[in-house]
Amino acid sequence: MKRIEIINGPNLNLTGMRQPEIYGDITMESFLDSLRQRHPEVEIGYFQSNIEGEIIDRIQAVGFDADGIIINAGGYSHTSVAIHDALSAATAPAIEVHISNIFAREDYRHTTLLTSACRGIIAGLGLDSYELALENLIK
Repeated sequence: MKRIEIINGPNLNLTGMRQPEIYGDITMESFLDSLRQRHPEVEIGYFQSNIEGEIIDRIQAVGFDADGIIINAGGYSHTSVAIHDALSAATAPAIEVHISNIFAREDYRHTTLLTSACRGIIAGLGLDSYELALENLIK
């Protein structure tokens, strides 16, 4: 059985409540339940923190044992060299995801420091971005 870890950064605990016109109205818990039901062959771990160091600790904790990491570091995607370095050190392949199309938003969101440490990036497809990343890592 494959083990994939989803790691979410700041404010993603508010998915389903925060700016539904951008992030949708489905909570992350509800989405994870349905994702696990659709992919019973995969152990899907989940971690969310608003604290950069905790995200780094989680990447280090799972990045050498998991079969893949799906990372949505939220605002840290645009600022965190440290999260980039943790992803680079990990042996598990990572895919960066964003619920919104970061390239259609504010200019400061157009650059992400994490992408070069990841296999790829999926953005702008809502919560489906996570499922597409999961399907890629399952392959």
